[in-house]
Amino acid sequence: MTGEEALKKLKHGNQLYLNAATNPGNISLPIRKKTFDEGQSPYAVVIACADSREIPEAIFSAGIGELFVIRVAGNVIMESQLASIEYAVAHLGCSLVLVLGHEKCGAIEAAIAGEDEGYIHYLADEIKAAIGDETDEAKASCMNVRKSVAKIQESLGQKLPQMQVTGAYYQIHDGKVEFELKGI
Repeated sequence: MTGEEALKKLKHGNQLYLNAATNPGNISLPIRKKTFDEGQSPYAVVIACADSREIPEAIFSAGIGELFVIRVAGNVIMESQLASIEYAVAHLGCSLVLVLGHEKCGAIEAAIAGEDEGYIHYLADEIKAAIGDETDEAKASCMNVRKSVAKIQESLGQKLPQMQVTGAYYQIHDGKVEFELKGI
């Protein structure tokens, strides 16, 4: 599947999700057995926040084996995330990498507040480098997504030219994913 086809499938899945009461993704015993026997072949990598309200498989109406999900607070990109992306693209055949920010992100709020105690500062410092002095949470989240997209392209783009990288913003309050970050 090409990156454009994968992006179209994510957009379609989000449209299904907007009106769904349950996840229509296949989580059946046969698909569990099939992916056990034959391995996984996800069509996209999604780098999402660890926030419990942002569940990529649900947001994109995906089932077992469809998405390679990497979750870390603030959807920041560090070496371990780059290694996971490289694996998914090079070994599993994913052609699309989506960095998914969201509204009401605690990691973004921590960076804006200048939180620097404990281990949280590792995430907040990365985010602060992306957002500078921005105090609007939605704008800051999108700035952080853009920086993560650029970091992935810079770090892996030449090695993995088949990889398409894009960003999006998930609105927790209504479930909609904005695939164009221009207006935010």
